[in-house]
Amino acid sequence: MLGVILVAALCYLLGSIPFGYLLVRFFHGQDVRLSGSGNIGATNVSRKSPALGLLTLILDALKGTAAVKLTVFLSNPARGGGVPYAALSMAALCAVLGHLFPVWLKFRGGKGVATALGSFAVIAPKALLVAAIVFLLIVIVFRFVSLGSIIAVGCFPLAVYVLHDYGNSPLALMCMSATSLLIIGRHHANIRRLFTGTEHRIGDKSA
Repeated sequence: MLGVILVAALCYLLGSIPFGYLLVRFFHGQDVRLSGSGNIGATNVSRKSPALGLLTLILDALKGTAAVKLTVFLSNPARGGGVPYAALSMAALCAVLGHLFPVWLKFRGGKGVATALGSFAVIAPKALLVAAIVFLLIVIVFRFVSLGSIIAVGCFPLAVYVLHDYGNSPLALMCMSATSLLIIGRHHANIRRLFTGTEHRIGDKSA
């Protein structure tokens, strides 16, 4: 039990590293939370610098991957058997929780899409590919990144279930579904703007 708590805490701390905030602070001497959407994620960082936005996306994804890989390492599968999908999915959930609610920034973080992407690329690559295709199609047709993210994240647990990309572990499926719900919940402001017609589209001069 103590080992589970320790791994969960480490995954949370990995996820809580606020790369977007740190990069903008280091290179521009500014607090990214005071501009744009106030988010520390790649989309808002890119408004300051497209290059830093891309770097934020990569680093946020990598910390999700690192949390899953750390769980594999600490579980020491060489002792026999693989690491349960439930443990890997819990690691992903904890990493995303760290990104959403980082202790270093008074629990005000990003939206978790990139961190989930990095985590589930290792755990459920087939379902993630389906979600990525859905995201691209929505963005191409409607030009809303937020809408693409929300729908793709919402489709992810269904794709996981249909493709059996969860090791047939109900707990793993629950963790993946909880992660998706948390990310959708963090898009509440975007959802309101989508309903009121004030959300920015790709290509809008005001975006």
